[in-house]
Amino acid sequence: MEATEVLVLGSLPLGASVFILSPHPPHPVVFPRRSLPRKQPTLLVVCGCEQNGAVGLACARHLRIFEYEPTIFYPKRSSNPLFRDFTTQCEKMDIPFLSYLPAEVSKLISDAYNLVIDALLGVEATPGELPEPFGTILATLKQIRIPLVSLDVPSGWDVETGTSDGISPDVLVSLAAPKQCATRFVGKHHLLAGRFLPYDMQKKFELNFPEYPGTDDVVSL
Repeated sequence: MEATEVLVLGSLPLGASVFILSPHPPHPVVFPRRSLPRKQPTLLVVCGCEQNGAVGLACARHLRIFEYEPTIFYPKRSSNPLFRDFTTQCEKMDIPFLSYLPAEVSKLISDAYNLVIDALLGVEATPGELPEPFGTILATLKQIRIPLVSLDVPSGWDVETGTSDGISPDVLVSLAAPKQCATRFVGKHHLLAGRFLPYDMQKKFELNFPEYPGTDDVVSL
């Protein structure tokens, strides 16, 4: 099994856990359904064609199980069998796919959704000019005024140094371990989802994780 598959399969419930965990302390709940401003628990999940995109598809599927109403924007589909499987699962669960992002971002997206999940780029992305359609999508994400949740690495950021040219998410969900760029994150909530890593890997990379409360797989940083 490839490293990407290990991370994605281990992350299946993790992004969704930010939304559905019990609201009692010390669980790091950020957006429980009853707290959303709109009557319908609508979410927009923006997926790329690399590792983060697969995590986004898995997150959307898991959120649908818990009665959120995700919509997926997945403009450039991967030929990877794992991505195809996740896409098929989402389609079988009647999760709608957008064919394009509305031009009037601040109006249409804000009116239709409670928040946006950024799974567009990730650790594989390099800073600088992006190929289309990703450059245009990134510019659109920068205009969004409803809460924005980034998975692992905010789109447009350099994985090591971060960058001021990327988006500014309200929530960052680091997968497996925080990346170096997370030191530049200044949003409201930084969460770590990655209890699935084996101890030998934690020791090899000298990872010093905080203690996860109870049986939770997400912890606040």
